[in-house]
Amino acid sequence: MSDDIAIRVNGLGKKYRIAHETAAYKTLGETITRAVKAPFRRLAGDAPSRTIEEFWALKDVSFEVKRGEVVGIIGRNGAGKSTLLKILSRITTPTEGTVEVHGRIGSLLEVGTGFHPELSGRENIYLSGSILGMKRSEIDAKFDEIVKFAEMERFLDTPVKRYSSGMYVRLAFAVAAHLEPEILIIDEVLAVGDAAFQKKCLGKMGDVAKEGRTVLFVSHNMRAVASLCSTGILLHEGSIFARGPASAMVAKYTEMLSGDLVSSKPFFDFPPRHDHPASIIKVRITDPADMATLIHNNLNPIILNIEFVVTKLIKDLDLWLVVFSLEGSILFQTCHRDHESYLSGVPPSREIIFRPGRYRARMEIPAPLINEGSYELYLALQVGIFPLDVKRNIFLTIEDNQTFASSVLGIRREGFFCLPIPWNLERIEELYP
Repeated sequence: MSDDIAIRVNGLGKKYRIAHETAAYKTLGETITRAVKAPFRRLAGDAPSRTIEEFWALKDVSFEVKRGEVVGIIGRNGAGKSTLLKILSRITTPTEGTVEVHGRIGSLLEVGTGFHPELSGRENIYLSGSILGMKRSEIDAKFDEIVKFAEMERFLDTPVKRYSSGMYVRLAFAVAAHLEPEILIIDEVLAVGDAAFQKKCLGKMGDVAKEGRTVLFVSHNMRAVASLCSTGILLHEGSIFARGPASAMVAKYTEMLSGDLVSSKPFFDFPPRHDHPASIIKVRITDPADMATLIHNNLNPIILNIEFVVTKLIKDLDLWLVVFSLEGSILFQTCHRDHESYLSGVPPSREIIFRPGRYRARMEIPAPLINEGSYELYLALQVGIFPLDVKRNIFLTIEDNQTFASSVLGIRREGFFCLPIPWNLERIEELYP
């Protein structure tokens, strides 16, 4: 093997077995009745039928990454990106194929993994360093630099379970980047932090690459991938669709998303995930007249109707919507409890109990707000920083239809928003009578 190869992947595949029950969603009463009768049905040979589906998250993936190379791994949700990173990080094992990794790996894959929630930030820095195989003296030497970068001095001795998602990522990234692994693997988590800290993290990743260390970066922020990475790998349905310069791969991915818009639809039905405490089962996008549509006039509000199932008692469940541009920039994020907090002027209660059942949520994106263009919606059910179910690849298009947004210049305005902001203009002095 060449000395300049950090990672070699050959014929990699990962297969999962997914069980499906043929019975449809049941009410609570039907579920209890079914549980009582289950032993008798089994004796009578009337057990509920189940089918097993084999799903290949990755199939026949092969590539090499050189030492010091910065590689962006991109693709639609479900393309296999996170599965690939988990195999490279030795979190999960492949079904087939081989992986050779030469160097110590530092991984930042998901918010909520890698730290122990009961330990303080200080204790988790040492825990993470030990997992990376570092001596205490090495961690001591980097400790102050980590804390300064994360800007977490005040909360260093607070258990991380009390951290917000942004605080968690700040510290987790600082640890992963400063404890000097030869290979740094980073998944989507940087989208959680604030914009200033994201920029700081991207700068640090650039510094890591200049030091000759290898970086694998997964993100939906195509601008970050194009600017930071030299090489791009585009995954599609578990296989490598294309590999080449990062800017070229970003262009291919954006073209792929544009194709998705043609085949997309304004309503989605998902089977309930009985193995999850909560799952989204229905999404419907309509206009104010309750007509399902993906194309909206920017003077009309956009209505989202969402249904989800809770299978066990959950405290503090949040429903989130994030709106992305096709290039991966976030327009805005909103939680179902935001408006409650806005009206009351105080943070929303953290003691809300969700009992098992089926729930419906309705939200309205006001108009005029979003500029014309195509956008992707991201929906998530979360408890604090921990996602229980996520849905992506939901698209919508905003059209101008010759409103105020285009009437002045006659062309599309730049930016994500078009707001009729009131101005007051008056002449305050007469110069030429």
